[in-house]
Amino acid sequence: MAGKNNGAIIFEMKHWDYCHGQFKNWDEKVENRLAFDESRVKSLQLHIRNAVDSAKIEVENNTQIPLTSGIKLQTLNYIVTVQLGGRKMTVIVDTGSDLTWVQCTPCVFCYDQLDPLFNPSLSRSYQSILCNSSTCQSLQFATGYSGICSTNQPACNYVVNYGDGSYTRGELARDQLNLSSTLVEGFIFGCGRSNKGLFGGASGIMGLGRNQLSLTSQLSPIFGGVFSYCLPSTDADGSGSLMLGSDSSLYKNFTPIIYTNLITNPQLSNFYILNLTGISIGGVALEDPAAFGKNGILIDSGTVISRLVPSVYNAMKTEFLKQFSGYPPAPAFSILDTCFNLTDYSEVDIPTLQLKFENDVDVNVDVTGMLYFVKADASHVCLAITSLSYEDEIQIFGNYQQKNLRIVYDTKQSKLGFAKEICSYT
Repeated sequence: MAGKNNGAIIFEMKHWDYCHGQFKNWDEKVENRLAFDESRVKSLQLHIRNAVDSAKIEVENNTQIPLTSGIKLQTLNYIVTVQLGGRKMTVIVDTGSDLTWVQCTPCVFCYDQLDPLFNPSLSRSYQSILCNSSTCQSLQFATGYSGICSTNQPACNYVVNYGDGSYTRGELARDQLNLSSTLVEGFIFGCGRSNKGLFGGASGIMGLGRNQLSLTSQLSPIFGGVFSYCLPSTDADGSGSLMLGSDSSLYKNFTPIIYTNLITNPQLSNFYILNLTGISIGGVALEDPAAFGKNGILIDSGTVISRLVPSVYNAMKTEFLKQFSGYPPAPAFSILDTCFNLTDYSEVDIPTLQLKFENDVDVNVDVTGMLYFVKADASHVCLAITSLSYEDEIQIFGNYQQKNLRIVYDTKQSKLGFAKEICSYT
């Protein structure tokens, strides 16, 4: 669903598992999804390490799209629905990816998805991108893999491999993208004909990274390089919004938007990286602030659980346990190592988590982002943050801790804003 208000397109945004029927073996599925989250993080770290080692007239518009939890699509990420070539596509919102892609026919290998596969032959506006084009040559920077060409195939083929063994491979193409009532002609995307991985029942991925092939960059002449989202709870009925454009009058924030700078690093220019200057638990600041800003922190809608370097995570965990004491322990669950049995407690006092960023920007993590309920009866509840393996890795601000915040990405002024907002789309 999408609507238009004062020239802005509003996309309803849901959690990834939103539209895939009844849950079966949900505990096992969640454990698998968290394992996939860990693989994604390792892939991001490898991509970053490799990057570091290798050392039209603008008419601003606004579009707001419903954004929802993907629970019923059996994923822990968030989804929006758009139209591509006149066909409805439900895609995962991912600020850590650049190339937008969907599964296409004819398909060599495709996973099960909710919507019908995209059929290029049914679209009058579909066009293959040729191998000798500059667009094909830009794939290397956007995906890490150059365009694949052959003498008997003039089309530009792409491949994207993910850290857990998932992948998408297919043809780079253009088609008409419909964002509510805003039509975008010649949108560049991947028409995936061989795809495998834990993408749930989604049609593919919406890439909101900073590379020239990302949706953000392609639509910059229309929306001014600004987008924002408010991630709802992971309940099946939770519904937030993704907005393209800078009209803040359409936000529902109840605190002012405060901005911090995006870190400028030419080697990591595809990512959104912030300068984390401190962390406090229940109002108690963690010591050793020098460790916080060493490599910055990547904000990523496609990573579920936030990651901290071992020294910072251990300090945070120690202070959390000091304040959240007396509760029976429970076994670790997947990547989450600090768990409790809370079945005998009608209410608990959860310590607050505050992240501090450059420019004196303090962001309070919503209480729903502090504990992960492995069991609905609270017999198995875990601290929803985990540790990276090494001190020199880059920390990640995941989507589980981003809930009920309006997060504004301004790519032109290289800044990112935060405000408190109850993420409900109407």
